[in-house]
Order: sequence, then structure tokens, then C-alpha cells
Amino acid sequence: MVRISLDVDGDHVSDEVEPRMLLVQYLREKLGKTGTVVGCDTSNCGACTVHLDGRSVKSCNVLAVQADGHEVTTIEGLADGDELHPVQEAFRECHGLQCGFCTPGMIMQAIDVLNEHPQPTEEEVRLGLEGNLCRCTGYHNIVKSVLYAAEHSGSTAGAGGAQ
Repeated sequence: MVRISLDVDGDHVSDEVEPRMLLVQYLREKLGKTGTVVGCDTSNCGACTVHLDGRSVKSCNVLAVQADGHEVTTIEGLADGDELHPVQEAFRECHGLQCGFCTPGMIMQAIDVLNEHPQPTEEEVRLGLEGNLCRCTGYHNIVKSVLYAAEHSGSTAGAGGAQ
């Protein structure tokens, strides 16, 4: 067992974990952060995307011990009480949710795309989301949601959305 200490959604946690435990397992099984979804378990689908020090990572591809000393933000850490993060609001407004399985990872990746391209083109959004898979009907409303967030929130940068 290895002791790790990290900040998750603004809370400091310290725990003993198996050295081979994945970050997604730690978040879901030890902390109850079930909004982080296990999709493919091979880092292909992006359903498990979270932010590690403000950058998106696929948490099924990161060991919990690698997050030691770092800040992790999950989908549960985005909203401010009852107020949704601007990207969450955009997904709701533009029907980007679809079945919802991929949505947490898509939103986390979308925030990262918007941090890099505050006023993205449709092509930049599509390229930025290409590591996240939606198995429903396609990406039209997801892309529309990201463009809506860029247009309507001014600055969607940062996991907390309040920058």
C-alpha cells in the first residue's frame, strides 16, 4: 500500500492505495465520485476524463499514485451549488447530453478545449474532442454545445468556471 494525498473537487484527501490502482477506480470506489464513468477501460473512449492540475486526462490511464500531490477535478466538482458550470449549462441548452454516458468526459474535455481555444472554430472543437467517443447518434449537438459555451459565457476557462 502507498499513501497518497491530493485535492479532489476542492477537498483534501489522504489515503492508502494499491500501487496499481487506477485513478478512475480511486475516484469511483474510494471517494464515490461515480460521475467519472468507466467506459472502455483502455483509454479509447474518454468517458473517464477528469482534470489533473487543470488539464484533461483519461483517468483509466493514470495511476492513483501519479495523482499524489496534485489537484483533481471531476464532473462533480464543476457546478457551484445549484449553478451549473457554463459548459454544463451549454450541454443542457443545446441537447448535448444524449444518453449521458459520455457526457461527463465530454464536458471535462470540452473545458480543456475551451481553455486552449476560448473562441474555437467548429474544426478546433471536433479535433479537441476526437479522443472522446459518443456511441449515440453523433457529435452535432455536442459540438454545438461547446460552441454555444464559447459564445455565451465569455470565459469558460478553468474547472470552476469562475475565472
